[in-house]
Amino acid sequence: MNRRTQTALAAAIAAALTLGLGACGSKDKGDDGSGDTAAASSTKGPGADSGTIVGGTPVKGGTLTVLTNQDFAHLDPARNWTLPQMDFGTRLIYRTLVTFKAEPGDAGNQIVPDLATDTGRPSDGGKTWSFTLREGLKYEDGSPIKSSDIKYNVERSFSPDLTGGPDYAAQYLAGGENYKGPLTGEHLASIETPDDRTIVFRLKRPVAEFAYTATLPTFAPVPPAQEKGTQYDMRPFSSGPYKIESYDRGKQLVLVRNTNWDPSSDPIRKAYPDRIVVTQGLKGGQVDDRIIASDGADASAIEMPWMRPESVAKVLPKADVKSRMVAERTGCTDSLYLNTSKAPFDDPKVREAVMWAVDREAQVTAFGGPAIADVATSFLPPSLTGGVKADPLKIPAAGDPAKAKDLLKAAGKTDLKVSLTVSLGDKTRGEAIQQSLSKAGIQVTVNTVDPSAFTDTLGDAKAAPELTINGWCPDYPSGATFLPFLFDGRTIKDKGNQGNYSQFRDQATMDEMDRIAALPDVNEANEAWKKLDEALLQKAPAVPLMWQRRALLVGTNVAGAFGAPGYAGMIDMATIGLKDPAKSQG
Repeated sequence: MNRRTQTALAAAIAAALTLGLGACGSKDKGDDGSGDTAAASSTKGPGADSGTIVGGTPVKGGTLTVLTNQDFAHLDPARNWTLPQMDFGTRLIYRTLVTFKAEPGDAGNQIVPDLATDTGRPSDGGKTWSFTLREGLKYEDGSPIKSSDIKYNVERSFSPDLTGGPDYAAQYLAGGENYKGPLTGEHLASIETPDDRTIVFRLKRPVAEFAYTATLPTFAPVPPAQEKGTQYDMRPFSSGPYKIESYDRGKQLVLVRNTNWDPSSDPIRKAYPDRIVVTQGLKGGQVDDRIIASDGADASAIEMPWMRPESVAKVLPKADVKSRMVAERTGCTDSLYLNTSKAPFDDPKVREAVMWAVDREAQVTAFGGPAIADVATSFLPPSLTGGVKADPLKIPAAGDPAKAKDLLKAAGKTDLKVSLTVSLGDKTRGEAIQQSLSKAGIQVTVNTVDPSAFTDTLGDAKAAPELTINGWCPDYPSGATFLPFLFDGRTIKDKGNQGNYSQFRDQATMDEMDRIAALPDVNEANEAWKKLDEALLQKAPAVPLMWQRRALLVGTNVAGAFGAPGYAGMIDMATIGLKDPAKSQG
């Protein structure tokens, strides 16, 4: 959920995409549902909104290489809630009760049974949800997967030491207010497992979309006998098609086949490669350059997390390389979060001034240009507002420093000095914020953090930075997975704080969230979320910056690659593979 050269470069990128990717326009992701690249026309290359599959259908076997500049923040399913780790974990190492279809375009937003036989059976007006596991499910050692193992992992998500994971269980499950996880021997009565194949969740209130929640890693099984506390991150026990052979943090992770995974029990994952090698710690644009060249083992490589913006200009002019690019819309919003728990951003007028001071066009340029990002004008992305770009404040995309200065003067807060903390890859964007706020008289010091430690750095509420840039992606297509996680004060944790990086506590906002959550009509709720979005923009706990597309490149020997809508445009690891396994190395 995180995410960069000059204006001339941005214009060149935009022009190249206008000529080469005619499918972009204003459509939502994957509207045409077209097939693989061989069938694509010369005016509609793969990527941006096309729903295309790069490389055709893979052949089973070989070694897929993943090149990345970072380590995984968390692979423990109780803690895994960032991209691309979530896609990687749930598609390769462990399975969940329900999951997203492994298809490009709109179909990829649909949920289907995974470990369960269906997508859940609601009762008691939506306050109780029951699931039945498929028969014959096994872990990597051949032992059976039990419903009690899923209960155990959901309970683990409450543990104060296992921070960083989704908060849905804590929000929804009855009796979870003061629960601290199963390591002390306590268990939640609101999760029942009457037999080894049945699990029942009893909720505080009706949740019509609970089936979507069951797609999250929280709802993967963990057998209690494998519990290793925080060390479980190093070696999650496999219920999926691959298991961890070795993991040298920051250097390399190797996956091999889980021979006890039964493909007949799994309609989603194809598990084409025999082996997946993740090479970590690469520098700068080295990943992009290697996959552009596609020499040796790199021909069978994909990148993680995504292409650097400055590399896009190297790709678009070359038809053969551009044909290997995936660039689906993400449905995510990048924002500048203002820490409202301390001065100066506890003052609404100061926050309003920042809202007017930020140059969002500069953010788009710093990210790579208007071809791969759009200026954001609301917190909710167009994918959650019926495809309409909401713009209630009508603030110029380049900002209005003069108005920002007037607001600061009225607040009696001039000559402010604040710090901005960003992930290392967002340094250019941080400097763009620094420049735009300086025009309003706000001096900004930019601090960078290694990507693998960024989430945990922001999660320490007491030591949290004054300003930070981060993104939020909906876990499924609903405002319920967006605004509450960003701005509900009750979600703030001292350690492992996720989403509400503004530490925004506003009673009126929380009351309205509760009212919307209780609405039985989904359409009425969607309209209410849009109105709440407008109200939050007025209160300015954060500044929406941009809506991006996920630009990803694959090697010449890679097949089955497409941006997964359910995973914010990341390459769907469920169907990835190779054209010719004999050409792979590793």
